Amino acid sequence: MSPLNDYLTLETRRQFFGRSAMGLGKAALASLLAGSSLRSGDAALPAAGLAGQQHFRPKAKRAIYLFMSGAPSQIDLFDHKPKMAALYDKDLPESIRNGQRLTTMTSGQKRFPVAPSIYKFARHGQSGGWFSELIPNIASMADDIAVVRSLWTEAINHDPAITYIQTGSQIPGRPSLGAWLSYGLGSENENLPAFVVLNSTWSAKRDAQALFSRLWGSGFLPSKHQGVALRSKGDPVLYLSNPQGVSPEIRRAMLDGVQKLNQRHYQQAGDPETQARIAQYEMAFRMQTSVPDLTDLSTEPDHIFDLYGPESRKPGTYAYNCLLARRLAERGVRFTQIFIRGWDQHGNLTGDLPLQCGDVDRASWALVQDLKMRGMLDDTLIVWGGEFGRTIYCQGGLSPTNYGRDHHPRCFSMWFAGGGIKGGANHGETDDFSYNIVQDPVHIHDLNATILHLLGIDHERISAKHLGLDVRLTGVEKRHIVQPIIA
Repeated sequence: MSPLNDYLTLETRRQFFGRSAMGLGKAALASLLAGSSLRSGDAALPAAGLAGQQHFRPKAKRAIYLFMSGAPSQIDLFDHKPKMAALYDKDLPESIRNGQRLTTMTSGQKRFPVAPSIYKFARHGQSGGWFSELIPNIASMADDIAVVRSLWTEAINHDPAITYIQTGSQIPGRPSLGAWLSYGLGSENENLPAFVVLNSTWSAKRDAQALFSRLWGSGFLPSKHQGVALRSKGDPVLYLSNPQGVSPEIRRAMLDGVQKLNQRHYQQAGDPETQARIAQYEMAFRMQTSVPDLTDLSTEPDHIFDLYGPESRKPGTYAYNCLLARRLAERGVRFTQIFIRGWDQHGNLTGDLPLQCGDVDRASWALVQDLKMRGMLDDTLIVWGGEFGRTIYCQGGLSPTNYGRDHHPRCFSMWFAGGGIKGGANHGETDDFSYNIVQDPVHIHDLNATILHLLGIDHERISAKHLGLDVRLTGVEKRHIVQPIIA
């Protein structure tokens, strides 16, 4: 017997006891296979994820999540507060703050002066929604989008807040929203991942909060459900190209050999991650053809580039990634997430915020219009927003033309379009200071429950076993679908 065969026949104590338990385990497994680790009451989603097996008829087949990392200022974009003009440089009343915690960046300030937005707001569309002059293109589709102005979260700093809204927990290690969707729904295209991530360049200040791959990770779900991040330089996916001197035929033969070894290991050890590894190798091989075709934008006509703007011709920009997201949607990718950093304006907000809005306003509008022209908007959900909001009071120096804003988790705004969304809906209300929610609060767990609902998944009936618990994206407390924004 060769050393390789010797290695493959070795068995650890853990594997021995695991194999010894299989006799009893198989009997129990037979009664559980219908739902696997997806708990779904009377109905079950298949563990592998099969399109069309949702808990109920979905309103959207796929989703594109436009994530503004750093927290856009709701007061300067969506949450119009005209009464603040009369309170310029006045101290924020304690009755409004009401003892709410502050970050260490402003907790030492002697004053918390009110900083009204310097930007003009106007009503748009028949729905009459208020929008800032900084986002004229988004404002122009006021009757096509739903704006929620009453989101809130418990997290007050960026990393835990982004981790929370992406995974349902402030502590790293949980599956992301995209991983849950891949797990529950599977992919419509065997040649591309179900979950793709695109990171964008930005125009404002260069320093920005880091984004970690765990934000699109699979946590304790099988690793094949993690997001695949496409790069803007070199191979879109690392090691996608064959090494010099290696032909596709040689690559196929090498892969077949590795798969045989993996299959033998799986038969002996029973580790499900081995099966995930086999599937990932096969996916990588198929992506050698599908990804170059996906990222070849030379087939796009000039009028499409004109729609998204000149930046759409530059790989890595937000506009380019929005166009790429449409191509991914066309090819059946279940969930695409575009990240753009740079929204963390503690100071010089009036210098940086217009640049950020310039990056995203036209391209976000163009994505919605492009999908609409192709008849795809009705079954594609678009989500736009960040991890929390910004304070009405100024951080640092305040002048009539410039100010900064600290983190504010108690209220922020997001907008939605497409599959299942009621165009023109305006949901939720905050106080005159955009500091507290006074009507229709929406927790971020409610947000994720609503996204799952629109894609045909009951958030209470999809879970996975972890450390002896049935873990859900939306936690254990009762959560609510945001019905008023659903058509």
